[in-house]
Amino acid sequence: MKILLAVDGSAHSLDAVKCVIDHADWYREKPQVELVTVHRPVPKLPRMGIAVGKAQIERYYQEEGEQALAEAKKLLERAGLRYEPRILVGDPAEVIVKHAKQSRADVICVGTPSKWIGSTANKVMNLSEVPVLLVK
Repeated sequence: MKILLAVDGSAHSLDAVKCVIDHADWYREKPQVELVTVHRPVPKLPRMGIAVGKAQIERYYQEEGEQALAEAKKLLERAGLRYEPRILVGDPAEVIVKHAKQSRADVICVGTPSKWIGSTANKVMNLSEVPVLLVK
C-alpha cells in the first residue's frame, strides 16, 4: 500500500498524519508513505531576476518546504513509519493529483477542517482518479 500524504504544516494536515499512523497496523505490511508538501510558485514579476536569482527562489522553496514537513516527519519517525519526503512547487491540488498518479499511489490522504472541506482538498477530490481519504 502506497499512501501519498499531503501536508502543509497546519494542524489539519497533522491530523491526517496521525490518522495514517493510527491505522498503519490495518495493512498486512507497513504502508509506504510519500510525504508531500506543495508550495505555490512565487509570482513572476517584471525584472524580478535582477533582485532575486533562481538559486534564492529554490532555497526559499526548500526552506519553506522543510518547515511544512518538519512536524509530520517527527510524528512519522516516532511511530517508526518510513517515508519519502518531497517538496514540490505548483498549484497544490493539481501537483498532488499528478504526483499521486506518477508515483502510483494507492490513496491520497489529506487533512481538512472539520466544518468544511478546504479548497485544496475539494479540488484534489474532484481531479483525482486515485482514491482520496479526507481526514477531519
